[in-house]
Amino acid sequence: MSDITSYSRLEIDARGVAWLTLDRPAVLNAFDDHLIGELNAHLDRVAIAAERSEVRALVLRSEGKHFSAGADLGWMKRMVDYSLEDNLTDSRELSRLMHGLDTLPCPTLCRVQGAAFGGAVGLAACCDLVIASEKAKFCLSEVKIGLAPAVISPYVQRAIGARQMRRYALTAEVMPADTAERLGLVHQVTEPDALDDAVSAMLDTLLTASPQAQRATKALLATVGRDPDSDTTRERCCRVIGQLRVSDEGQEGLAAFFDKRTPHWAQLPKDSTS
Repeated sequence: MSDITSYSRLEIDARGVAWLTLDRPAVLNAFDDHLIGELNAHLDRVAIAAERSEVRALVLRSEGKHFSAGADLGWMKRMVDYSLEDNLTDSRELSRLMHGLDTLPCPTLCRVQGAAFGGAVGLAACCDLVIASEKAKFCLSEVKIGLAPAVISPYVQRAIGARQMRRYALTAEVMPADTAERLGLVHQVTEPDALDDAVSAMLDTLLTASPQAQRATKALLATVGRDPDSDTTRERCCRVIGQLRVSDEGQEGLAAFFDKRTPHWAQLPKDSTS
């Protein structure tokens, strides 16, 4: 039996929803190299399952009062003695985590119940949807300790825009939930007691869609913004819709629409895991 403490857990329910939970409430779910390694392993597993339509969506959440305080203090103390190469190794693993979450084939939803500081803002920005409690607050706190939100910057800047990124990355101001929603980091703000219901309702909505179509749409949206008017982009868009129309799920979706029935992928049993 292993004596290594697990800092997270992954559960996949009967509907194919993967619940990825940060489980270090005693230290406000702060992450270190151990937790980052666990999360990378979990996401690798989910990515494979999502490609097979065995996982339909992922919810990223955490135990306790706060979502995540960012980097663990003990980890940061160890970093003081790290060489440049050691620091590069650490930062590349964090980068792999952000990239893996951002490019996960299935829809991703981040549930934020309290503070999300530092790298935790990056985790939220990498998810397709963010639902936050009114008590949630976000902060790019790195400059306060002489660092920069470097690895997470592409994802956060994409979410809130370059102009607002300059402000919040340079000032380390705390963003209340309503400000984060206005800037585009958060999609929905709820009362604390309604947070889980809001997550459940959004999952119900996501699970009515074709898994294949969601994968194709997510992959397409990751690239179309780079050069929307190019011949390559237009041809790719044409190919995506053409291939979906002749696919099994595309044919099923069209048939169900005209037959006024529910397509087969939307008939999965609900599960109470949440």
